[in-house]
Formats: sequence, structure tokens, C-alpha cells
Amino acid sequence: MKVVSFYRFLDLEDPKALRTTLQALCDENDLLGTILVAGEGVNGTLAGSRQAVESVFDWLEEALDLEDAIDARWTDAAEAPFRRMRVRLKKEIVTLGRPDIRPQKLTGKHISPDDWNELIDDPDTIVIDTRNQYEVEVGTFPNAIDPGTDSFRQFADFAVKLAKAGKNRPLAMFCTGGIRCEKATALMLELGFKDVNQLQGGILNYLEQVSGEDNRWDGECFVFDSRVAVDHDRAEGGYVQCHACRRPLSSADLESPDYREGVSCPRCIGDLDEERAGRLEERQRQVELARERGVPHIGAVLPNDKSKTG
Repeated sequence: MKVVSFYRFLDLEDPKALRTTLQALCDENDLLGTILVAGEGVNGTLAGSRQAVESVFDWLEEALDLEDAIDARWTDAAEAPFRRMRVRLKKEIVTLGRPDIRPQKLTGKHISPDDWNELIDDPDTIVIDTRNQYEVEVGTFPNAIDPGTDSFRQFADFAVKLAKAGKNRPLAMFCTGGIRCEKATALMLELGFKDVNQLQGGILNYLEQVSGEDNRWDGECFVFDSRVAVDHDRAEGGYVQCHACRRPLSSADLESPDYREGVSCPRCIGDLDEERAGRLEERQRQVELARERGVPHIGAVLPNDKSKTG
């Protein structure tokens, strides 16, 4: 099964109509995943056959009158990493809290994976991981700055603080598939940075294009589906996800006495009150009963898919 992430920033006149047609088209092609539609464009991840995904891309390219093909990141999965197909209307296809920023009009310079190492090796370059802190913990580039955000919306505050410290050094910014960098670099240009660069196609494109000793990626890459993370070969990695806090968990986390399947992990045990712990314990009991009967529990994290819910 193919898992494909894509986005395109463009001005949409009728996002609601596009949402309705896209939902029907994806359902018709037996696709699973999520697509976000807003006035600023589309952003999605689809799972299914290559032919089905390409048929959706062909329709989008014609319907939106795109001059070039949709650029997408293709990976493989042994089974569907999503449970349903949802096309949703949003104010932004990636939520920075600045819908006025339009990367299709101005964004940072795209740096190919082949040229990325040279840029980040320059000691004058500030390398910035634009992803959330829990993603950075799974893997990142050496010497990259972690903004310490729990959501992309918080990145704007980090950017303002960085601008106050100086705007003269070149920036090298990256994210999973490129979409957050499109907005983040646009914001940096607005704040007055002059030399603003982004990794073309994001980490997934880098892992696809750069191999062996030339590959500088350290760790795995978090993805927003049931695979949790992918390795250097873009195959399913070694992380699972905590049902309570949604944090990715390593093998060391799973060995901790604070890890209780479906209930808590070392990251959230201190925030878990008795009432919520009771609800999660009861839910986990139902999951285990369903496993014994050989039927899936609705919303469950099944042992063979290492998935998160939601």
C-alpha cells in the first residue's frame, strides 16, 4: 500500500465545494487518510493504491488549473495507517495562526537534498527544526535548533524572539514534508531575515534522495499516522504511541515502570489524575477483551499496527 503526503498553496475561491468533491472522489477510489482544504490551498496524506492516488492528483491538477504536477512524498506501508477517509475544511492547511501569510506569493529558497549538507555544514548557518518538540525527540539533523513547541502555532513566538537576536545569519529550515517550512520561511522573510532557505520536500525527500554516509539524519522521522515514525529507508520505525498523551515512545520508554499500555507513559504519568486513569484503564480492559475475542475494539491501538488513535 502506498502512503502519500502532499500539499499545494494556492488561492481557492470555493474551498467548501472542493471539499465535497474531494471526499466523494477519495471514497470512490477506496482511499484512506486526511485532506485539509482552506482558502490557502490543500494539504493531505492518502493511503491506497498508486493508481487511486494518481487519479485524485490528476483531477486536482485539472480542477485547480495547476501549471505543474503535484509534488508528493511516496512511502510504503504493509497495511493501511488510517481507519477512514476525511476531507476537512480549515482556516489554514497548516496552522500558524497567520492565514494572511501566503507562501505561494513569497517563501524561502528551496534547497535540494543534494545541496542541503553543504548549507548546514556552514558554521554561520542557523539550522532550525520547525517541527514540534515530540517530533524532534524522535530524530533531527545535527546541531539543529529545537524551538520547543508543542504545536506549529507556537512557532511564531520563537521566530519573533530569534529576529530580535539578529537577522544577518543565513537560515536553514526543515520539516517533515515541506509544508511547515513554506509558511515558516515566509514568516522569517516578513520579519526581516534576508537569507532564508528550506529543505525541498522536507525530511522525507532527503531520506529518499540521500543515502549512506552522506545522510546526516540522526534517528527516525515522526509521521502523523499509525506508523508513528519511519527509518532511513522510509520503512516503519521502532516507535509506538502513548494513547493518553500521543507522544512517541521508544523501546526504553516501554520498559519504564511508568508505562502502562493504553493508560500512561513516562511523559504523562505526572499529569494523569485518578478519574482519567480510571477511564483509560476501563478502556484498555475493553481493548484486551476484544483482542481475546479476535475482534478489533473501536479506536483501539492494535498490537500489530503500533498505531495512535485519532
